[in-house]
Amino acid sequence: MASTPNGLFSPLTQRSVTFPNRIVVSPMCQYSYADGFSDDWQFVHLGSRAVGGAGVVFTEAAAVSPEGRITLSDLGIWTDAHIAPLARISAFVKSQGAVPAIQLAHAGRKASMAKPWDVPLQEVPISEDGWQTVGPTTARFSATYPTPLALDRTGMDKVVRDFVAATQRAEAAGFLLAEVHAAHGYLLHEFLSPLSNTRTDEYGGSLENRARFPLEVIRAVRAHFPAGLPVWVRLSVTDWVEASSEVPTGGLTVEDSIAFARLLKSEGIDLVDCSSGGNDPRQQIPVGAGYQVTFADRIRREVDIPTGAVGMITAAEQADQIIRTGQADVVLLGRELLRDPYWPLRAAEVLHKPGQWPVQYERAAHGKIERREPLPALIVNNS
Repeated sequence: MASTPNGLFSPLTQRSVTFPNRIVVSPMCQYSYADGFSDDWQFVHLGSRAVGGAGVVFTEAAAVSPEGRITLSDLGIWTDAHIAPLARISAFVKSQGAVPAIQLAHAGRKASMAKPWDVPLQEVPISEDGWQTVGPTTARFSATYPTPLALDRTGMDKVVRDFVAATQRAEAAGFLLAEVHAAHGYLLHEFLSPLSNTRTDEYGGSLENRARFPLEVIRAVRAHFPAGLPVWVRLSVTDWVEASSEVPTGGLTVEDSIAFARLLKSEGIDLVDCSSGGNDPRQQIPVGAGYQVTFADRIRREVDIPTGAVGMITAAEQADQIIRTGQADVVLLGRELLRDPYWPLRAAEVLHKPGQWPVQYERAAHGKIERREPLPALIVNNS
């Protein structure tokens, strides 16, 4: 069993990379890009969180192919032309002492949609620049979503190739951590869940079969990202859909995800990022403070693999306790870091830990400017 970390501001080393603390900027879609290209919005959005003291800064989900986008305005990494603007971001994040990270994703049957703030939320038809979506079967997510094409072996091979090419581009763009998105009802989660995967071939039925294609993708990403750099996987640990007369099989369970996490460990995955839900409109989620932390705790203890906790983690003391008690190895913050990009620096003050405001902000933060040593260089040993 991994040792219990010494609090939120203790460093974490995975492979050749040392994270300066356990605070991670969770991938958060901004739906703000043309043709998948990173722009000034993303530079400022992610750069300010790096300035704010987070240890790891994730991009939002980067689509590995045009058909893997959720919306027309998603971030992309399906062409070499996407590398340069992403490299600008990763370089700045590194300059602030944080680890630049990218999430690689394919939206599957939840693709070709309007942006979430468009009302009503509905599919973008092919006649209006939408595209043919894909999934494990032809079942739609809901009546407002497109009807997907069931992937055959040729289509699955293309998805694997797209993830491999995206992984290689992520390395070229300077990212030191890659995460495979297998959660929230997107393509790999669709294969894992019995609610969306009703195939009768070798990719459906048992958990072993449902896990087969996600593992093909994850194995390919791990094989093509540098051996000295970590790869994480985000899971929806449960679908939050209980078995009933209407849903005889029920959804993906915590026990299913524990079994899958064991397979991820055997594939050399460095951390399981434990989220939940997103694959079925019938989900019943008991939302509350830290409501998903127990998933990270169980997988960490029962699989002996590092985990990340996410979901309504808002207070410094709460985040510190999660780490200090060994419930997870990192905490991923989303909404709280949207509200306050400098949450990590404020948390350091609350916990009486060393935090370092940028010298440009020091007078506003503390009323004076003190002489001090420069930021330590990010520790990466690629030898």
